[in-house]
Amino acid sequence: MPTWSGILAELAQSRVGDGPPQFDAVRRKYLVAVHQHTGREVILYASKWTQHDANVSPDVVSIVDEDLQGLMEVIHRLSGPNLDLILHSPGGSLEAAEALVLYLRSKFDHIRVIVPQMAMSAATMIACAADVIVLGKHSFLGPTDPQIIINTPLGQRMVPAQAILEQFDRAKEECQDPAKLGAWLPMLSQYGPDLLVQCKDASDMSRNLVQGWLETYMFRGDRNRRGKAKKIAEWLSNHGYFKSHGRHIPRSELESKGLKIEHLENDQQAQDLFLSVFHTTTHTFNGTGAVKIIENHLGRAFIKQVQPMIVQLPGPQGGPPQRLALPAQGMPISQPEQTVVKQEASGQKATSRRGGSK
Repeated sequence: MPTWSGILAELAQSRVGDGPPQFDAVRRKYLVAVHQHTGREVILYASKWTQHDANVSPDVVSIVDEDLQGLMEVIHRLSGPNLDLILHSPGGSLEAAEALVLYLRSKFDHIRVIVPQMAMSAATMIACAADVIVLGKHSFLGPTDPQIIINTPLGQRMVPAQAILEQFDRAKEECQDPAKLGAWLPMLSQYGPDLLVQCKDASDMSRNLVQGWLETYMFRGDRNRRGKAKKIAEWLSNHGYFKSHGRHIPRSELESKGLKIEHLENDQQAQDLFLSVFHTTTHTFNGTGAVKIIENHLGRAFIKQVQPMIVQLPGPQGGPPQRLALPAQGMPISQPEQTVVKQEASGQKATSRRGGSK
């Protein structure tokens, strides 16, 4: 099996003269090999979120509505009806995840979601819309309890919706004691007038979407599909049980709860190919400006890249100019050539084209 280092060596050998490694060519070679082995359509959806990069905003690597355009690009000319979706994502918008699922399920009759490492939060929800999830011993899903952004004196924080609801219930009890009221007031003052409603609605939405997708797809034909789906959806969204939204849920626990899981290593050749795609993708993230790749086995791709913008400032008292590198914000890139260069409001530069990530 080509390991991470083995793929790195292959990329080094792919250089032409003094040029860069052929990241796209090697990655697409393995995507084609996956299709030839399985006979199914193949789409890669991956982002640079497990490789720390201070220049990359979390928003750029998350699931957003823009990703629907990427899926439209790569699904074009795929005939179906069966799809293997290779998924590596931290999650993102519930609404965007719902849109991606609705579109994918309108185009394909049978979907396998292959998780080479992690699919968390809203990406776990997408996995629950599959007919079956393929996991290795090293693969993990995550809790689906929604997170709410709240403004605090220390800045914005992502807080579990269920934690806010539980904290408010606790406050109602303890604030009946006037001696404790002063300790609660600073915390309660951070809550807007509609925050509790938002928390409940987001929790209900997350749970209901997962339950509905499990009923409709993974458990279709099962007489107890509603009961199974409800139990799993409630378990995945239970912040009180998992304690952390970033908790890694192994396949053994997912299987014990009744999810339909295939073991990646059951087909050794398929495992080699899927992991080769994944390793090449992580090397692409390390070696280029790409931070999100949506791509099929035909070579069609929608790739988001980031590039720090260099700002030149006047030097102090007539001294030489100073150059300041600002963090980068991503924009999609498209094939065949660079078409859009856009200045972001934050002073960040983004390049837009489809296809290659070099």
